[in-house]
Amino acid sequence: MSDDSAKSSSFRLARGVSPWLLPTAAAAAASALLTGRDRRWALAAVPLSALTGGMLWFFRDPDRTLGQGRILAPADGVVQSVDPWPDGRTRVAIFMSPLNVHVNRAPLAGNVTSVQHVAGGFLPAFNKDSDQNERVVWHFATALGDVEMVQIAGAVARRIVPYLTAGAKVAQGERIGLIRFGSRVDIYLPEGISPAVSVGEKTVAGVTRIDHG
Repeated sequence: MSDDSAKSSSFRLARGVSPWLLPTAAAAAASALLTGRDRRWALAAVPLSALTGGMLWFFRDPDRTLGQGRILAPADGVVQSVDPWPDGRTRVAIFMSPLNVHVNRAPLAGNVTSVQHVAGGFLPAFNKDSDQNERVVWHFATALGDVEMVQIAGAVARRIVPYLTAGAKVAQGERIGLIRFGSRVDIYLPEGISPAVSVGEKTVAGVTRIDHG
């Protein structure tokens, strides 16, 4: 299922993008105005305008029609791995490329019990050692018990922006945070719940069901 499958007609930008977007857009506008006085400014105006357009695309935040399922995908991307965990849970890792929507969503309704930032490296998200990257670990108290989700920064994505704090009540599919320029999001399915997705399958945050009913 593509990102476009659940978009509304309105265009929304993700929260937390202004430190990146505003300076770039301002520089593009200034260089474009100066081009009218001296065409040599076009050497700066053209790439800055292209970069601004790229950021507008990268940081889009489309509305979604909520999918059906107990657990929905927290991120747009491609399933990188589906691994049984020693404690009986199953980890589903979703790789986000720079072309995906970067806003992550709550996989199911509940209460946020913890949001923990963990310092680490910035290896490419497809690297097997990227588990030790900079990351934010979420825990949700839900009807299925404790559910863990991890936002992992990558080689390009070096800033994770949580939208919620511990104690917040969250609805399924609600926007909960942003990873700038994409990376990886892991969701741990509780013991006894089998995955409904496989490696290589595309996911849409808040839409794709990832558990078997």
